[in-house]
Amino acid sequence: MQPGPGMDNQANRLPAHELVYRRIREMILFGELGPGQAVTIQGLAAGIGAGMTPVREAIRRLIAEGALEFLGNRRVSLPRLSLAQLDEISVARQALEPELARRAAPRMRPRDIDELRAIDDALNHAIERGDVAGYLRHNCRFHSALYRHSGARILTQISQTLWLRVGPSLRVVCGVYGTANLPDKHDEAITGLRNQDPEAVARAIADDIEQGHAQIRRSLLEASAGEFD
Repeated sequence: MQPGPGMDNQANRLPAHELVYRRIREMILFGELGPGQAVTIQGLAAGIGAGMTPVREAIRRLIAEGALEFLGNRRVSLPRLSLAQLDEISVARQALEPELARRAAPRMRPRDIDELRAIDDALNHAIERGDVAGYLRHNCRFHSALYRHSGARILTQISQTLWLRVGPSLRVVCGVYGTANLPDKHDEAITGLRNQDPEAVARAIADDIEQGHAQIRRSLLEASAGEFD
C-alpha cells in the first residue's frame, strides 16, 4: 500500500525481512502475480532486489496465510480461486468487514472522512484512466483506512488475510472487463459517515463486497465454461 504521512520513516526502521514480506504481499494483493503463477525464491529475490533469506522467510509466512500454496518438490504458486472458496470468503468478509465499518464510523472525525474522500477521488481517477493497478491499490487503501479506525485489531488482521485470497482474482476481472465495470459503494459509505449513521456505512460495505464478488464469480464461471468449449 502507498505510505501515508510519516510512513516512509517508519518503513525505513523496519527490518529487511519485514520490508521484503510487505513487498511480496503487495505483489499478490494488487495482482502483480496472477492465480496459478509459479514463484521461486531466486526469481522473487532478483525481481525485487532482495536477498534469498528474507524472501524465503516471506514465502513461508505467505504460505501460512494462504496467499501462496506449496505444491511439493520445492514448487510454490499462487492458488487458483474456486467458486466454493469464493463463497467461503464471501461469508467471512460479509461477517467481518461490515462490522469493522460499523465500529469505525463513530470513531472517525471529519478529517478522517476527508481522507477517505481523497482516496476515493484517486480511485475514481484511476477508473477513468483505465489504470488497473491504481484502482486495486486505492480500493485497498480505502477499506484499510476505514477499518483502521475500528479499534478491532484481530478482526482487521483476519480481513487482511481474506483480501490476499481475492486480490489476484480481482486483477483478472479488471483485465477481462476493465475498470469501468467495477463501480463501488464508497460514496454511500462516506455519506453514512458524514450523517453519523454506522448502519448505513455497514450496509454500503456489505453491498460493496457483494458487488465485487459477483464480478469475480462471473469471471470464474466464464473461465470454467471456456474449459469445456
